[in-house]
Amino acid sequence: MFAPSRSLLAGVCLLVFSTTVFAQGTAADYERMAGLYRAAQGKVTQTRVEPHWLPDGDRFWYRVDLGDNQNEFILVDATTSTRKAAFDSAKLAQQLGEKLGKEIEPLKLPFRTITFAEDQQSILFYVEKTLYRFELESNTLSTVDPSDKDAAKPAGPSQTRPYPSVDKGGEVSMKIVNSSAEPIKVFWINREGRPQLYDDLKAGGEFTQRTFLGHVWMVLNAKGQALSIYEATDGDNQLVLDGKNAWDMPRRRRGRPSGEGSRRLSPNREWNVAIEDHNLVLQKQGGSERVQLTEGGTDKKFIEGNAYWSPDSKRLLVMETTPGDQREITIVESSPKDQLQPKVHTLSYAKPGDAIRLRRPRLFDIEKMEEIAVDNSLMDNPWAIDRVKWEEDSSEIRLLYNQRGHQVMRYLAIQADGTVRTLIDETSPTFIDWTNKVFLEELPESNELIWMSERSGWNHLYLVDAKSGEVKNPITEGDWVVREVEKVDPEKRQIFFKAGGIVPGQDPYYIHHCRVNFDGTELTMLTEGDGTHRIQYSPDGRYLIDEYSRVDMPAVHTLRKADDGSLVCELEKGDCSKLIETGWKPTERFVAKARDGETDIYGVIYFPTNHDPAKKYPVIEYIYAGPQGAFVPKQFSTGSQLREMAELGFIVVQIDGMGTNYRSKAFHDVCFKNLKDAGFPDRILWMQAAAKKFPSMDLDKVGIYGGSAGGQNATAAVLFHGDFYDAAVSDCGCHDNRMDKIWWNEQWMGWPIDKSYEESSNVVNAHKLKGDLFLIVGEMDTNVDPASTMQVVDALVKADKDFDLLVVPGGGHGSGSSAYGMRRTRDFFVRKLHGVEPRR
Repeated sequence: MFAPSRSLLAGVCLLVFSTTVFAQGTAADYERMAGLYRAAQGKVTQTRVEPHWLPDGDRFWYRVDLGDNQNEFILVDATTSTRKAAFDSAKLAQQLGEKLGKEIEPLKLPFRTITFAEDQQSILFYVEKTLYRFELESNTLSTVDPSDKDAAKPAGPSQTRPYPSVDKGGEVSMKIVNSSAEPIKVFWINREGRPQLYDDLKAGGEFTQRTFLGHVWMVLNAKGQALSIYEATDGDNQLVLDGKNAWDMPRRRRGRPSGEGSRRLSPNREWNVAIEDHNLVLQKQGGSERVQLTEGGTDKKFIEGNAYWSPDSKRLLVMETTPGDQREITIVESSPKDQLQPKVHTLSYAKPGDAIRLRRPRLFDIEKMEEIAVDNSLMDNPWAIDRVKWEEDSSEIRLLYNQRGHQVMRYLAIQADGTVRTLIDETSPTFIDWTNKVFLEELPESNELIWMSERSGWNHLYLVDAKSGEVKNPITEGDWVVREVEKVDPEKRQIFFKAGGIVPGQDPYYIHHCRVNFDGTELTMLTEGDGTHRIQYSPDGRYLIDEYSRVDMPAVHTLRKADDGSLVCELEKGDCSKLIETGWKPTERFVAKARDGETDIYGVIYFPTNHDPAKKYPVIEYIYAGPQGAFVPKQFSTGSQLREMAELGFIVVQIDGMGTNYRSKAFHDVCFKNLKDAGFPDRILWMQAAAKKFPSMDLDKVGIYGGSAGGQNATAAVLFHGDFYDAAVSDCGCHDNRMDKIWWNEQWMGWPIDKSYEESSNVVNAHKLKGDLFLIVGEMDTNVDPASTMQVVDALVKADKDFDLLVVPGGGHGSGSSAYGMRRTRDFFVRKLHGVEPRR
């Protein structure tokens, strides 16, 4: 049961207006902005539940933060739906204080973790190097010999390894503070699971970086031990690391991974595959017999990559490759750390329209040692061919074909005689969102497939007969979207997935977790509550802890049954009352109609803590309109760059307009061949509607800023909508989509290259500039070619336009979000929108 002092508090944070003297862009504003993060620390409590499950699988304990350095240990029993103190903290504190010779408060115990003894009748914990046992029935404390077989050590840090970054949504800011006495290293884990060093952070240093939802970051100490493996969310991405909880990461197993696509030796262990002089050669295992299966291989057309053996060893499929353009970009490092003279760097960097590497399958009959002709007409222009896998009976080999231009995706089967049949044929007149919405699961026992598609106009799952290629039934359907498949259970014929927009009346971007049968029946909501959800299952999968929050409500935690989502018991409701008492302003949610007058557009508003509704404040929009995701935050967070910007006397907004992701297909298609649109008609209408509700929004003074795709968007605002936007800061923008990376730009702008690329180009349209523009670029940006920004500069010079430019020596992608870049951005808006010199 809950103690009276621990009653669950309503999580919604009410607006409290401060009586601070009105000021805009002054030294006092900057000082207050600098103190926002620190002022909010420790002011929001009961927001985290980290379960430690006991062996019976029905109980777990967790430690809850009560604020003011107070904590309580909680024990939950799912069989009785109870939540109570894990032990009598008052009696433990009294006895522990007697042993240590000092007073100890019951809610300020000098340990952070416990272990239940094997008999479950006592707990063990360490204080410094001494191990103690506390008997739960008699409430007696004793010291324990660590060699005692029952004295299991408290669990150490999780043995987590880094995992690949995945693009799950929009751009967010992340802050890492090194509060240890030693330097640390910060790595980004790329999409292939490889770490890339981003910063060597000195003791006491801070690292701020623009990143994306689902991107994974790793922090190591000087010994190479892990301090954090962190996946960015749309909540409070701020890590303070004291260096105390380091762990040695498990080593990877060496050797070639098992399974399809990695086998050089045939399953019957008779033949080895080799590639010699670009040709395919078979070598008899343990003998001298050798057969060359292809001829005429050159560096212009060659066999490479994996060898796909049929399970019966009678067929072999390999890929023939025709190389594409080998484009390189050159960047100059003006101020290298290790020498006086500049350095020239080159890197491979394919751009839209480049000839790409083409891979085509070639099939061989090993019994006859001859090639079987394969009809490539259904896969003649591949962007990618993957998911290559033989059927267990060796009747056919299946592969997923993504056609260049991303308007055709097929799941094909090459049969043993070389004929090709189509299992799935997905087409779109605009684009198939192959980076976010492709899911394929084979069900060999029933010869079925689970496939994700937007063919209905909404992203859903379908059950497909793998023999005929016919859809047996939609698994999910309706005016909502499947966001991600979490688990497929072939035995129970059930799918567990994340959904958006499934609860009428809620923000359609809120994530809920669901379960459904393969035949589409018994769609069951596993989460409940008006907010965006994330869950963690118990080790045996019978229970789940549901955490949800909103930008205006801290996290709520409940325990639920995993089979039907029914409530077992409430755990915690976050309390932000102490934060509100400081004058902190919660983020305001706002909804307005889009350009069509029907579709709802969602956004948020940040007010300064000294906001006076009777006064006027310039409005600044933070923009990132990349079509790969949706970007308005949905989770509760106490700090962000947007909130800091608002503190300088602005009202700051963030909006997801048409052309961004995770709504209907029609909503998304607005971006196709039209990235200059960026949802601006919807954004402007949204701000106009918001200003009617909040008259302190001064739409005669509007600024906008963003980086990367947001940098392109920010510049586009003052080129194409200069009658509304007055000032823009554009960081590392991909200003002309022909200059940027091939995979991202061809996804949304299409292929072949056509006039739409020119029409969306900030370079081509630079002469249309109205208002004030500040361009920022890092000279060492390897994500977006820095020349893209300099070509805008060139066009502005030729058009005789005034603008500001900051080139950051040694700076990489996102230099504008660095401490210096953000300081310059804030100062720019203070000058242009307030008309005063910053900090005076």
